[in-house]
Amino acid sequence: MTLAALAGFLSVAVGAFAAHGVSNPAARELLKTGSQYAFMHAMATIACAVFMQLGARRARLAPAFFLVGIVLFAGSLYALAAGAPRWVGAITPFGGLSFLAGWAVLAWAARAVDPAEQRS
Repeated sequence: MTLAALAGFLSVAVGAFAAHGVSNPAARELLKTGSQYAFMHAMATIACAVFMQLGARRARLAPAFFLVGIVLFAGSLYALAAGAPRWVGAITPFGGLSFLAGWAVLAWAARAVDPAEQRS
């Protein structure tokens, strides 16, 4: 939960910096995209905690995939915006795959939730 909150905080900070402190349009777009995906998956990570309380214990792997995705996907975009070598962009798709794995785990976990447990 702490890591998800920090990722959310950082995504808002990066988004604000991109909007108000970056003059290069390409760098601004990279930061904007990274912050949007980081924020979305930080919120998904927090939602996983609630989902697990409803009985979706299998969902415990999804936050790890989401957080790894944030580091790889958003982190590589942030690095590119800061002037990292172009080869860093090759890391970005691995972050996307990690996001997809997290969503797949979450879908798998949803199938295991007992509706009777949700009502109690």
